[in-house]
Amino acid sequence: MQQKVKIFKFGGASVKDAEAIRNVKNILLEYGSGPVIVVISAMGKTTNLLERIAEAYWQSDAILETIVNELKDFHTKVVNELELNDTAFKTEFQAIFELLDRKLSSLPSSNSHFEYDQIVSFGELLSTKIVAAYLIKNNCSAYWLDARKVVKTDHTYQEGRVKWNDTQSAYDKVVSPLYASFDFFITQGFIGQTDEGMTTTLGREGSDFTASIYAFVSKAESVTIWKDVPGMLNADPRYFSGTVLLKKISFTEAVELAYYGASVIHPKTIQPLKNSDIPLYIKSFIHPENEGTVIQSSTKYDAAVPSYIFKENQILISLTPKDFSFIVEDQLTEIFALLSNQKIRLNLMQNSAVSFSFLIDSKYNLDQLLDNLGRNYKVKYNENLSLLTIRHFDDKIIERLTANKTILLTQKTRETARIILK
Repeated sequence: MQQKVKIFKFGGASVKDAEAIRNVKNILLEYGSGPVIVVISAMGKTTNLLERIAEAYWQSDAILETIVNELKDFHTKVVNELELNDTAFKTEFQAIFELLDRKLSSLPSSNSHFEYDQIVSFGELLSTKIVAAYLIKNNCSAYWLDARKVVKTDHTYQEGRVKWNDTQSAYDKVVSPLYASFDFFITQGFIGQTDEGMTTTLGREGSDFTASIYAFVSKAESVTIWKDVPGMLNADPRYFSGTVLLKKISFTEAVELAYYGASVIHPKTIQPLKNSDIPLYIKSFIHPENEGTVIQSSTKYDAAVPSYIFKENQILISLTPKDFSFIVEDQLTEIFALLSNQKIRLNLMQNSAVSFSFLIDSKYNLDQLLDNLGRNYKVKYNENLSLLTIRHFDDKIIERLTANKTILLTQKTRETARIILK
């Protein structure tokens, strides 16, 4: 009977430099009895750097060569500090940069999303080559696994949609036969591949999602995401003092917290795990001995600790039809179509007979939105607001957290209070 697989995921902060990579090796040896699929993000701020490269390439900016050299220098420095002198590795490492250079010397296509994916994906290819080489140098039983041979997606560049049946088939063919030969399978988060062999990326929190994809197709024992925090906290310590570790919560509670703005886990990461009842651990790579958080099926512990989520830089927009008609389905359909066309996500909404109000982040093009809405509606808006969400609230908590603040709007359900503050 084949041993159950574990999935470990290490983000950019956990592989940000040579010392961090040494720590990853120690964690794998201490906690990773094989087989373990190890999903790794680009190192440190590499994705940001590659996004700048993609933009410079798209705009034919003369700064392109300078940024590319910065990328090469950073990774070469890590390779030298780890003393990765193996000839085969150096050839493979150099080949990645040669492939990037060839891409950047060609003319871009008309699809900026496609070009983004072809360029930004190099971050994960570089980080995993380095980590795999370091493990092999230290006599670990490691195999470099190209995620593009397993994670199959459609052609939605920058937001690749997983083709689950094809991914399952690829996993069964490519990965399963190797379990008898290796302990650690070092693979890339965030990236996949179309049927034609073109690289795609999986969108926001794509590396966490990759971990759950591998868990689903491998029927894994568990997933562990290693982060620079002790686990899921009940609040962001930047805004709240005395935060508490959520030791055990349900998949449903994790999705609710993520939906309201908690930044630890994206909902799309949770869904495949919930469907297969695979527990998700969030642990600290700084203190790996600590228990962290486990997200699993039972809802028994969800209400044990209230959670607070705070979002700044919010804009509240209120609409009233110019013809004094009621706000009904036709008007709502029109409003949502305008919002969808601008790819605007609502953080909260509320309507009455003659008005519709909604809250959005300040990052969107407000002038364009107001111009579009102003054709049929009288528009009022308030800027510089905050949204406070409290899970498992009581009146004392609300009173304490809103003291000396002006409350513009409050919504309550049985479990959640949402309050717009000025």
